[in-house]
Amino acid sequence: MLQAQRGLARVGAALGLVLFCASLPLAAKAKKDTGTLEPHVSPGRAGVFVDGKYLGPAANFGFARKYELTPGEHKLLLTDPRNEDYATTIQIEAGKTLRVDRTLAALPLAQPPFAQLKAKSDSKFDGVWVNGKFMGHVDEFDNPYQFLLLPPGSYTVRIAAPNGDTKHEEKVTLTANQTTIVTAGAKK
Repeated sequence: MLQAQRGLARVGAALGLVLFCASLPLAAKAKKDTGTLEPHVSPGRAGVFVDGKYLGPAANFGFARKYELTPGEHKLLLTDPRNEDYATTIQIEAGKTLRVDRTLAALPLAQPPFAQLKAKSDSKFDGVWVNGKFMGHVDEFDNPYQFLLLPPGSYTVRIAAPNGDTKHEEKVTLTANQTTIVTAGAKK
């Protein structure tokens, strides 16, 4: 009985290997229809926008993210609220990776008093906009030690998925030395 089970396991493993190898040409073919953008940006938390669409942060845990794009000319925007924006035109080639290296110039530091804004969502890569300006992704503002410092006042806060769909939008009034939490989706 045990010998029959081992034989069956070997046949299953061999069949799995054959199916995996057979699928490799299909995966390779699909990759030839797109090109890849690999942004190496400082700061890594900068938002990557292509043709006006938010794709996500430039890096995750210090490693550049990669974004599949259609071949051709695209408008690239790298933005972070603490730095100057960088905009350029890029050319994506099918089956190739375009590496973009850029350090964003720092802006002068804001002065207190500050209010704290936290954002929560079911996806850490959802973007956060305040009064129409990209501020970062949810993962930067959702734990006990992370928040966005803003001058007290009224703001419109929007949380959107990387595909551009707005998950949540609300008007908030921020008070000095207090924390306001804006939540999108099911995460509390």
